[in-house]
Amino acid sequence: MATYLLDGRAIDAIVALVAVEGCVLVAWRTLTGRGPPPAALVANLLAGASLLLALRAALSGASPMIISVCLVIALAAHGADIVGRWRSASGSPSARRPTVDASQTVSAP
Repeated sequence: MATYLLDGRAIDAIVALVAVEGCVLVAWRTLTGRGPPPAALVANLLAGASLLLALRAALSGASPMIISVCLVIALAAHGADIVGRWRSASGSPSARRPTVDASQTVSAP
């Protein structure tokens, strides 16, 4: 079992599952109109997959340059994901703090 984990085959399987997850979620969005928007989904999955590829590269003895490139891609994708979440949260009325209506307040006797 340790050999399976340390030689990168487990990471290959997980990256394949991430790719399948992305395809299924895009298909679901196409068919139903529900689910995460494709741009947000790609940014999120790319960040995770890039971290997995950096780990895979490190376990296989790849050069530090390859590992660094994977980590920079993960950082950029994570940044894009955070910016997208921040913009969607600040733009939606449900994400804002609820306002108090003066007619609903209870006055003290």
